[in-house]
Amino acid sequence: MHLQVTHGIDVALIVLNAFFLFFLGLVVYLRREDRREGYPLEHELTGRLESEGGLILTAPTKSFKLPFGHGTVTAPTKGREPVQVPGARKSDWFAGAPIEPTGNPLVDGVGPAAFAERAKRPDLDWEGHPRIVPLSSAEGFFLERKDADPRGYTVVAYDGKKAGTVSDIWIDKADRMIRYLQVDTGARQVLMPMTVSSVSRAGQTVTTTSITAAQFADAPAIEGANVITLYEEERVQAYFGGGYLYATAARSEPLI
Repeated sequence: MHLQVTHGIDVALIVLNAFFLFFLGLVVYLRREDRREGYPLEHELTGRLESEGGLILTAPTKSFKLPFGHGTVTAPTKGREPVQVPGARKSDWFAGAPIEPTGNPLVDGVGPAAFAERAKRPDLDWEGHPRIVPLSSAEGFFLERKDADPRGYTVVAYDGKKAGTVSDIWIDKADRMIRYLQVDTGARQVLMPMTVSSVSRAGQTVTTTSITAAQFADAPAIEGANVITLYEEERVQAYFGGGYLYATAARSEPLI
């Protein structure tokens, strides 16, 4: 059946043109939204700031109200977030050259050890309480009897040396899982992500292939008592995650 509106214009043509206009509007909307973070761009060789793209490609400012009285955040940030990494430099002069660390690669904030400037307050559950806390201070929480209790177990690092002893377990009360193992190195307390740990009940050991025993000394510290902030979590995860590339010189070199 052919429905004609006027001479030369029918319903099919109207629908096709409407689709083209909708798709064009969708592309413009998505380009505006994806420019909320990371703009303006910086030219790799000259350092000159690129244009933000004008009205069509620049997103309007949005404000987001945070729960539990933590104020509001706006996007785009208009460059308010730090973009310089003091411990990093370009490995060569050409555009696209990778950035490499200049000091301790596990804390320089480069590659797998990179971290974001997250909020310096703890992650909260639905009731507004810190969700990641030590098991020793979490009332009503306990380990399943069939599972190994790693407290008191020896921590063996990537180089096969003893890094310390597990002194406590940090749990996620919302997700009901272990997030970190607290390691007593003798000189300080260090949080090690459970995701880089392997627990052996038979040998009463916790093994990690992330970093060496000596590198536990420089692991990010936790300032608060029985609480870890989002920023501190970011630093801890970056430090141990970066070890899979930066723990030893052999790991950071190409295979061929």
